[in-house]
Amino acid sequence: MYVSIRYFTRSGNTKKLADAIGNVLGVPALPISEKLMTPVDLLFLGGSVYGGKVDDSLAAFIDELNPEYVKKIAVFSTSAFAKSGFQKIKSLAEAKGIEVAPKNYYCPGKFLFLHQSRPNEEDCKAAALFFVMPICKRRNSENIRQILRMIN
Repeated sequence: MYVSIRYFTRSGNTKKLADAIGNVLGVPALPISEKLMTPVDLLFLGGSVYGGKVDDSLAAFIDELNPEYVKKIAVFSTSAFAKSGFQKIKSLAEAKGIEVAPKNYYCPGKFLFLHQSRPNEEDCKAAALFFVMPICKRRNSENIRQILRMIN
């Protein structure tokens, strides 16, 4: 089973969450400019809402995904105003025929003078806990199968 992490960020907020998830899984968190080179069973995909929509580059990344190579997406997001980017990312992925896990992680992100300390260390730990910490003491294929079951 293969897992990958991709994210889009303008301010670094979503990258912090991606890195926390990646550190626990032992998988590098890469920006969406790094194309997926191999098929993945689970893609952790992070983004945000800007002006009521996801960034055009994140939408283009999702549009380029091939459902034969990406079996499922788990969404994490940050935003200063919107409560979550989940529905927007989910809609784009499902339009491509890619299944999206029903559970997602969101935390507020720093913007101008809003949420100045977010995401903080506790938010990053919470993101990792949300997806993987309860079951991943060490990385192996059984742990990855458990991750898939956990986010179903």
